[in-house]
Amino acid sequence: MKSKSLLHFVPLAALFAVLLLAMPRGGRFSYEYRKGTPWKYETLVAPFDFPVYKSEAQLSEERNAASGQVLPYFRFDEETAVRSLSGLESLDMGGFEALRATISSSLRTLLLRGVADDGALSPSASQAGLIYIQRDKRAAKYPVSEVYRLSEARARLLADLHAANPACNADSLLRASGAYALLVPDLLYDAQATEYMHSTELRSVSPTSGYVRTGETIVEKGELVTAELAQVLDSYKKEYEQSLGSNGPVLRYLLGNGILALVLVLMLYFAIRFSNPEILEDKGRYLYLILITGIFLLLSTLVPRIHGTLVYVIPFTLCALFLEAFFDNRLIITVYSICLLPLLFYADSGVVLFVMFLTGGVVSIFCFKYLFKGWRQFLNAFITFLVLFVVYLGFHLTEVANGNLLRVGAALLAGSMLSVAGYPLTYLFERIFNLVSVYRLSELCDTSGKLLQILEKTAPGTFQHSLQVMNMADAAARAIGADTQLIRAGALYHDIGKIQNPLCFVENESMLTGEKQRYHSELSPLQSAQDIVRHVSDGLELAHRHYLPSVVSDFIRTHHGTSTVSYFYDKYLTEGGDPAERDSFRYPGPLPVSREQIILMLCDSIEAASRTLKDYSREAFSDFVEQIVAGKMQEGQFDEAGITVRELGIVKEVLKSYLGQMYHERIAYPKRKNK
Repeated sequence: MKSKSLLHFVPLAALFAVLLLAMPRGGRFSYEYRKGTPWKYETLVAPFDFPVYKSEAQLSEERNAASGQVLPYFRFDEETAVRSLSGLESLDMGGFEALRATISSSLRTLLLRGVADDGALSPSASQAGLIYIQRDKRAAKYPVSEVYRLSEARARLLADLHAANPACNADSLLRASGAYALLVPDLLYDAQATEYMHSTELRSVSPTSGYVRTGETIVEKGELVTAELAQVLDSYKKEYEQSLGSNGPVLRYLLGNGILALVLVLMLYFAIRFSNPEILEDKGRYLYLILITGIFLLLSTLVPRIHGTLVYVIPFTLCALFLEAFFDNRLIITVYSICLLPLLFYADSGVVLFVMFLTGGVVSIFCFKYLFKGWRQFLNAFITFLVLFVVYLGFHLTEVANGNLLRVGAALLAGSMLSVAGYPLTYLFERIFNLVSVYRLSELCDTSGKLLQILEKTAPGTFQHSLQVMNMADAAARAIGADTQLIRAGALYHDIGKIQNPLCFVENESMLTGEKQRYHSELSPLQSAQDIVRHVSDGLELAHRHYLPSVVSDFIRTHHGTSTVSYFYDKYLTEGGDPAERDSFRYPGPLPVSREQIILMLCDSIEAASRTLKDYSREAFSDFVEQIVAGKMQEGQFDEAGITVRELGIVKEVLKSYLGQMYHERIAYPKRKNK
């Protein structure tokens, strides 16, 4: 037994080791401050140089401004300019040969400065008044005023010619000579290079706005933390955790992490020990609990160090739903709170995150009981999102949290919807760890299910008996905090083996018609007993065929334990049978081991035997229940059961009260006399 208890600590030791490896090796900024409040610590002096980082709002504003200033990129096509200038000699100047030099000089000036197509240099093309021009494989910024649009270049050429000879019709001469045809754009727009230079400009927005030198005072004690000072403190915190914190004494951090990991593991162990210790003996449920706790402890430890906003996307409320599927509320809230604790240690605004996700998880658990089917899960996720967002909004309005409200809201919505996507993993976990969720049990308790419908049609008396046992067992289970959903399912299916031979059992004899004899009228006591006992193996076969979970099938195996079919055994002895053959009249077992199985055994026996009662007084019910319980104990049916004397006493009192309510006295109404 001692070695078995030690095995409980193996998964916990593994969890401790994983947490220790996942915890950070560096220090964390230990000061807490809020904008608009005084600095409550000693005067803080910079121990090293660090930059002052711009806030997200500042960076976003500068990037937006940069994104609106797209500088067009042009390549100077020297070949175009040379080709145009070489065509000057072939111009037909007619009687105005003296103007050839003026045209040549003007064209050379225009083409060498650069001519661009009008569309490429439209007023909206360069809001900043600058463009990029690449000459000889080197690009530089130039004012738009230093280059010409094609229309401007033609106007300038016309003006130069008119100035040289006002009497000449300059426009006609330029057209007739072909000079206009030589004036073509030699600045070619490059869309790909424009986009590349624009993205480079965006990346070049500096993330810093200043610098703090070693020895400079960052903040003095009692000084009001303004927005600018909070920005400096945020920068110091970021630099501290990235550089100095990671270079600290590793052994010290390792020891501290070991203590914190041990605290988390011990809290989990004692949460199980104090609220639901039987989980320690259930290998599947215990390992599942360790796995889920480990996953979300790792998420709350690692994610805050990867990216601050990413924490809001993690569906921590899914942890509560994973637990809610297989455990009761006493354990769920405690374990869920433990999973969130690392947020307090390692996340910025850890208190905000802890309170927000704890509240969201509690609400999600409550609503999921009513919204777990089909599309209603999305409704539950949306309600959870609203709760998370409202809690965060409260912290935001009081400036305890200062994140981007829209971004956080989008992240919380995505995380809430991820819980819907992740919940089907519950069914995979059911298979892997051989578990049964409360929702699977709830489905099994639906009397419109196929197997129960067969039971009602084939063996109606047994079906009614099962319903009575279910209600009786439910009341007893609630009184001692046992698993009511499990015991209801167990009660409904414990006698399904009677489907195979319903007339073998007295509660179904109402189905006999005509002169048909009772089933046992011509059988020997041994044959009758063996046919009755067979309903256990028949039930297990049906359970296997209809894929009933093992925890429900266990009720079929154990609801009679190893007790004797006493009626036919006594009849056998009366007819001169050998007492040594008693084992032939016994059920195969095994004995019940859980509280739920003990309760079902008692309720099954009491409900069946209560039909023979003639006296419906309180004392008769009390004696009857005590007699049934004492008989089971004498037969050794409780030898392996995990139920205490106190719990057994409570169950007996509940069953006595239930019988009193079921068989209460009725008032005899007097007959009305005829007038």
